[in-house]
Amino acid sequence: MKSPLVYTLLSLAIGSLRLAADDWPQWQGPRADGVWREQGILEKFPAGGPPVRWRAPIGAGYSSPAVADGRVFILDRPESATRGNPGNALQRTAEAGRERVLCLDAQDGHVLWQHEYECPYLISYPSGPRASPTVAGNRVYTIGAEGHLHCLDVATGKVVWARSFKDDYSVTTQTWGFAAPPLVDGNRVICMVGGEGHTVVAFDRETGRELWRALQVKEPAYSPPTIIEAGGRRQLIVWESEALNGLDPETGAVFWTEPFKTKMAHAIGTPRRHGDFLLISSFFDGSMLLRLDATQPKVSVEWKIKGVSEVRPEGLHSLMSTPYLEDGYIYGVCGFGQLRCLKIADGQRVWESLEPTTVAGKPARWTTAFLVKHEGRFFIYNETGDLILARLTPQGYEEISRTHLLDPTNRAGGRDVHWSHPAFANRSVYVRNDRELLCADLRAAPPLPNHK
Repeated sequence: MKSPLVYTLLSLAIGSLRLAADDWPQWQGPRADGVWREQGILEKFPAGGPPVRWRAPIGAGYSSPAVADGRVFILDRPESATRGNPGNALQRTAEAGRERVLCLDAQDGHVLWQHEYECPYLISYPSGPRASPTVAGNRVYTIGAEGHLHCLDVATGKVVWARSFKDDYSVTTQTWGFAAPPLVDGNRVICMVGGEGHTVVAFDRETGRELWRALQVKEPAYSPPTIIEAGGRRQLIVWESEALNGLDPETGAVFWTEPFKTKMAHAIGTPRRHGDFLLISSFFDGSMLLRLDATQPKVSVEWKIKGVSEVRPEGLHSLMSTPYLEDGYIYGVCGFGQLRCLKIADGQRVWESLEPTTVAGKPARWTTAFLVKHEGRFFIYNETGDLILARLTPQGYEEISRTHLLDPTNRAGGRDVHWSHPAFANRSVYVRNDRELLCADLRAAPPLPNHK
């Protein structure tokens, strides 16, 4: 007769074979859609929170982690002492310093390699880099806050090639720095660069040679470029400060442009596609829903909704969080922390809740939280460092479980905030603040052996 220990070890071994671990190699996950598809994940957090697998000291920054092939990649500013912005939100701060790309072992958090380079800042909120790394094959691509693009060897950290947007394209860094992560598509690395005729640029992923450039606007804004398939074509979706655009990712040719001018270039969240629809939402300017044509690469406006002001929004005025769309509804975080449900059909509000996003239910300017779908529920990571399991349905917000992972170490709006999106991989969550990178175990408990 096998002992209980043997049964348990066999269950764990079989389970590990059945449930292959997933990576999170880029912004918004493997398919860039904000969905975590791993199985074997806990149903609620244990008392005292999930087990911490490891903590690793890092420097300041907003960049979220990328996880691939047993490695974790993160950008930081190792000697920054700035928390948020010393002045107002529009005030640039000159600060000497360096940026760094770190590669850590995903199992225990020890540093495998690092690449560091000089990078003086003249931006608002100069705490550190913004853009998430993108891992593709044996390369990792990173963009720093002042527009340093690096292609690094995944195994060694050796520089394969590098570009400087400011030096190569004579562009001025935006107020809040370069924030859109690089998009790898085929043999191309597509980046938001800015400047006359090269708002978006595609580089050869192996050499860094420019392949094409497109669009001409005053500011490229901060939204990540993304790929969809609609109208019989693959389309590169680019949301810049003045419009939402659909381009041919192979050539940069513009399929369509729909004007949507944003105050202060507040095009930040990722354009979200759902069926025939494409949604964007901005803090000052509300939301726009486009209908994608079924037979050719073009769009029509379904609706645009803008409140009286960002303080009195009608529908959804999202700051930096990307909304999620499913089953005829939109779920997103408004700019004062209201988690809202809207009807896709007309953008009308169904409900709102401050419970998952704010302290004591008090709205606060620029409050944000990040939504990641997992099976029939959402993981919500808010700016206080809480990870929440909840169901979001047309009937309302239903909290399942909540745990505190990291203390907020940054400042905005007169309060401590945590503005870095977590990564979900290896049945774990990886999240950072300005002091450490943490990995917490989110595996479901193994089933008890049956002794019948």
